[in-house]
Amino acid sequence: MLAHAKEHFECHYELQQLGYDLETVAEKVAMIYGIDSAELFRKGRQKLRVDARALFCYWAARELKIPLADLARKLEMTISGVGDTVQRGEAIALRNNLQMLE
Repeated sequence: MLAHAKEHFECHYELQQLGYDLETVAEKVAMIYGIDSAELFRKGRQKLRVDARALFCYWAARELKIPLADLARKLEMTISGVGDTVQRGEAIALRNNLQMLE
């Protein structure tokens, strides 16, 4: 357990060193899904946008350690909605073998 936490911390530190921020993550997700990064911040329930936003939230929350409250404000969602979205994003990342650092 401690080794996993250390590995996760090191990944977070490496992302900071590489200059990853919300904009960088949004651009990477937009590239994967073939959409404009601004689409991630628009309301709507289109499947493509929902999946892209889920991956974005997952990477932002888990990899960059952005608080859910900050993401909720940015995306105009509730904190619990962002939490659910993060879980969906994790499933998408695992199912499609997607990693932020590739």
